[in-house]
Amino acid sequence: MSGTVPKRQGAVKRRGPAADAFSALVVQVFKLAAALETAGNALASPTGQSSARWQVLAAIEHGPMSVASIARAPAHTRQSVQRIADLLVADGLAQYSPNPAHRRAKLLELTPAGLAALQTIQAAQAQWARHIAQGLQPAELDAAREILTELQHRLEQ
Repeated sequence: MSGTVPKRQGAVKRRGPAADAFSALVVQVFKLAAALETAGNALASPTGQSSARWQVLAAIEHGPMSVASIARAPAHTRQSVQRIADLLVADGLAQYSPNPAHRRAKLLELTPAGLAALQTIQAAQAQWARHIAQGLQPAELDAAREILTELQHRLEQ
């Protein structure tokens, strides 16, 4: 057992500077994701929604979509999106309509109440984004986004 610890430590030390920086970035991204989830829930809660429900409402803002299509966009499972969609329908924020492209996969669309809730959340998010971004340079934020996008593409390959 004592012989395995130095081997593991050596493996970690041999990652290299870029791999070390990437590993530190991954940890920070996990922390950021948790903070964004908390912030999203806080922004959505005045309308009685959660971050997850907000994401589904936002997905259908520009038109009806099937649950499977909604699930592909934010990389959620179809089952979790289905559960949220059913709750939104039960609360009168969304409704199902026939899908001309598929007999069984109905389309989810916003109701006027769902649109009002979404617009309230979006207004709060805009104010929050202005506050969080204050003092940051758009070019720096764009560069960070581009790096994260490149890392995402590499992970998906």
